[in-house]
Amino acid sequence: MTCASCVGRVERALRAVAGVTSAEVNLSTERALVRTLGAISRNDLIEAIESTGYAVPAPSALDFLVEGMTCASCVGRVERALQGVQGVARASVNLATERAHVELSQNIDPVRLINAIEEAGYDAKLVEAAAAANDQAVERREIETQALKRDLAIAIALTAPVFALEMGSHLIPGAHSLIEATIGITSTWWLQFALTTAVLFGPGLRFYKKGLPALSRLAPDMNSLVAVGTIAAYGYSLIATFAPQWLPRGTVNVYYEAAAVIVTLILLGRFLEAKAKGRTSEATNRLIGLQTKTARIVRDSIASNIDVVDLQLGDHVEVRPGERVPVDGEVLTGRSFIDESMISGEPVPVEKAHGATVVGGTVNQTGALTIKATAVGHDTLLSQIIRMVEQAQGAKLPIQAVVDKVTLWFVPAVMAVAALTFSAWLALGPSPALTFALVNALAVLIIACPCAMGLATPTSIMVGTGRGAELGILFRKGDALQRLKDAKVVMLDKTGTLTLGKPVLTDMHVLHGFDRDDVLALLAAAEAKSEHPVAQAIVKAAKDENLSIPAVDDFSSVTGYGIAATVNGRRVHVGADRFMRQLGLEPAVFETLANALAEEAKTPVYAAIDGVLAAIVAVSDPIKPTTPGAIKALHSLGLKVAMITGDNRHTANAVAKSLGIDEVVAEVLPQGKLDAVRRLKTQFGASAYIGDGINDAPALAEADVGLAIGTGTDVAIEAADVVLMSGNLQGVPNAIALSKATLGNIHQNLFWAFAYNIALIPLAAGALYPFTGMLLSPVIAAGAMALSSVFVLSNALRLRRFRPPFIVSAV
Repeated sequence: MTCASCVGRVERALRAVAGVTSAEVNLSTERALVRTLGAISRNDLIEAIESTGYAVPAPSALDFLVEGMTCASCVGRVERALQGVQGVARASVNLATERAHVELSQNIDPVRLINAIEEAGYDAKLVEAAAAANDQAVERREIETQALKRDLAIAIALTAPVFALEMGSHLIPGAHSLIEATIGITSTWWLQFALTTAVLFGPGLRFYKKGLPALSRLAPDMNSLVAVGTIAAYGYSLIATFAPQWLPRGTVNVYYEAAAVIVTLILLGRFLEAKAKGRTSEATNRLIGLQTKTARIVRDSIASNIDVVDLQLGDHVEVRPGERVPVDGEVLTGRSFIDESMISGEPVPVEKAHGATVVGGTVNQTGALTIKATAVGHDTLLSQIIRMVEQAQGAKLPIQAVVDKVTLWFVPAVMAVAALTFSAWLALGPSPALTFALVNALAVLIIACPCAMGLATPTSIMVGTGRGAELGILFRKGDALQRLKDAKVVMLDKTGTLTLGKPVLTDMHVLHGFDRDDVLALLAAAEAKSEHPVAQAIVKAAKDENLSIPAVDDFSSVTGYGIAATVNGRRVHVGADRFMRQLGLEPAVFETLANALAEEAKTPVYAAIDGVLAAIVAVSDPIKPTTPGAIKALHSLGLKVAMITGDNRHTANAVAKSLGIDEVVAEVLPQGKLDAVRRLKTQFGASAYIGDGINDAPALAEADVGLAIGTGTDVAIEAADVVLMSGNLQGVPNAIALSKATLGNIHQNLFWAFAYNIALIPLAAGALYPFTGMLLSPVIAAGAMALSSVFVLSNALRLRRFRPPFIVSAV
């Protein structure tokens, strides 16, 4: 399109499509907004535009929210369904964020992709449509979590008496005889049947609704494992309860407690998982919350408030003191300090005047500004940061849970072995062959029950993350435990991570003839009228020393040089060395000291009183006392340490030199930080990024593991995988040590769970019967299954005794 007539033609073509109520085309943004009465094919709209002689470029990618996935098998099915649609170049599905990222080679109606996902058994919606209903999505997750919590409570209440009745009679001497002499064994079986039936077809019904259809499609998932194990135990118990004559003598027993406990424990895991998933989108939600809803604009000399979405390039926007800047722009009139820490990560507000650029979402402090909009809508820097976080969080992780991987073959293999066992005993077994076939096939299924496998990973993660919380290390995502141990390079933000994050007065030297306290009080009085962060540091230092700050008679600011004031009749000048020279004073006497301060990343400021050079003071953002030890500890672990900061290169190099940091990337915005993370990952391998600001959110999400300082911003914390609650960097080597301990524990659990099954399945099938006449009773099979679970739980609980290499205290 090149002119207004082009716009008119496209609008008329779109309005002619059946179901379109309105069409608005914007020439400058080259976009069309179409409102419809109902669902209309995207292709119909594209054809209408192309019929007028214009083209609609194919989107490079589409993103979908996918509901109903529970494990890696689900991910694989959704990916295969999407890749089967013509025009899809690549599909990547993320289980944690419940998103599908689809790269396209041609225009495709999103409805076709949604249909493909639904045919695979899941629900989906386009992310653009879902974003408009973000609150509803949050509410849906909360409802799901509450439903799991309710069902878990019901399952525990119903399972407890079943477990006590059955296992109590085996474990407590005399309990079996007492039960038999009072209510009777048969009565206890009926009670267990009633309670277990309520568990399986109440709270546990979800597993059968999803697991059995997945089995029928020959694509089993974790729901299928739960369904197979519980049905085997429950079905055998039903026969023992209501048709015991079908079973050989000595094999009549019930395993209701196995079925009920499995469902209860898996529900517990699902509940914890749902709570974790509910937090995956909070970082993006908080970023979206930084965007203002309205803006005050001036058009034709008339000021009015409009929605931010209606802003256009070139609009004049008024920004009052204390307000967030609604849009990226250029200052036309006014002067103020802008807090840009959400973008640069630096705590020092930046002075803005005519011609300066401002960023949407930053906070105007004291002055009023009028700006011209230079970027609106999706083109603002904040919107770009939001997209970067979404893309980084939605990226496909290279590592999937071990249990999810084996579900592709484990259940079919077990079912095949059970079927083979049944057939072999039916054809070759002694009389009654059918009973032997049924007992041994059920023994195979019971011994292969997924209880230990289902517990192996989540119990270690639960105990490991719980121990981490006690140590001030909050693992927000369980898989961070797996990825953190493989880190080769640790990347850190500077401000608020390596340093305290707020400027302070660090040095003050006065010349002969001046009293330090008197000079500091005069400087504080003069600077009290200034809003510059250096001035605030000087004032705070005087207040901390309980000095009496006198009144100021007059005050003036000399832009680019410093300030001048009269305090109790004395003339005070504070500013840079060039300001002193302008006053006819020579600051050379402080030259050596000033150079030394600059090398330490400190900002020197000079003071003159009554026309005489009096002092030099230094303001800096000091390094945290615990930082040097933390950097040394990371080096001792064989890790490379890099600093990525938006601060100036000179200050960054000075800090890096004092700490022995290996790599320095300075003067970068959020996109630059993201690029640096990608480059260092390629150069060194698995990465961990540590930051505390909103500007760190994309880098935190992009790194293999993102660690946020707990004293930082909420957005950084929500975007990270791990949060160091104390703000002490020594928590990083502690987190890595805990990661290695937890993963070692998980590997032990998985080996035990699978090796146990692999070793005992042949015994359950009756492999030793031809040689020894020994069969593995379902009673023993259930006991073996329970023993494997007890071992897994006991082994995981050892993590409670984990001792960190460092004792960490809050900074």
